[in-house]
Amino acid sequence: MSMHTEWISFEQNGTKHRLYAARPERAKAPLPVVLVIQELWGTDDHILDLTERFARAGYLAVAPDLYAVGGQRPESLTEERIEQIKRFLDTLAPPAWHDPVAREAALEKQPEELREILRVTFTDLFAYLGKLPELLERIQAATAFLADHEWSRGQKIASIGFCMGGALSIMLAASEPKLAGAVNFYGRMPVSKEQVAAIQCPIRGFFGELDPKITSLVPEFEQAMSEANKSFTYNVYEGAHHGFLNDTRGGYHVEASRDAWKETIYFIHKVLS
Repeated sequence: MSMHTEWISFEQNGTKHRLYAARPERAKAPLPVVLVIQELWGTDDHILDLTERFARAGYLAVAPDLYAVGGQRPESLTEERIEQIKRFLDTLAPPAWHDPVAREAALEKQPEELREILRVTFTDLFAYLGKLPELLERIQAATAFLADHEWSRGQKIASIGFCMGGALSIMLAASEPKLAGAVNFYGRMPVSKEQVAAIQCPIRGFFGELDPKITSLVPEFEQAMSEANKSFTYNVYEGAHHGFLNDTRGGYHVEASRDAWKETIYFIHKVLS
């Protein structure tokens, strides 16, 4: 399929933002929107690929760059720096990622200049796990921009997020009453009654059996949604780890990904029709 892709810079409430946009080249405006929300790794090749997959399915797909402050990333969070962190973390067992002692021992084996770069980038990157409300504001700026954009004006918007982005997708559903639907791939689920009560759209979730820190939270969210008479359906895939849809990482699980992608496209089509 011939596609049009571009990085779009825009200003909302006096702040500059940017997002990656993809759409079928031969489509006519406007189009329903799939808002793709990044993992911790940012708008990397995996997220851009997913954005283009949704465009091939006939949507305007956009991925906000949540690390672009004033429309530009800080030096510590450039694509190159984050790729360096990925390569370093791939040398460790996942539990060591958040173990300062084990992580520091591994860092000490790196060349001095690289060691300092990795320390700064790791600190700045993982700090965003504690800044979800700030990131949510940047996503809301994107939804406000899309409401008036020529290629999406007047159309429905659904969100889909991965890992950190999965949690943000649900937070967006709790803050944007016009959102048509939200998908969470292996992100934390909010369980406060206030957040659940604010959700007005169907929620779809996909989780890995071997990701207990995330998957163990799902039943409580399911109960809260049921008690509030809200729509929430989900799959937990046997033998799948966290990040199972990401075919650029070690946790990729082809069978789980195949089924989850089929179910995602069905859900997106249903809520955006």
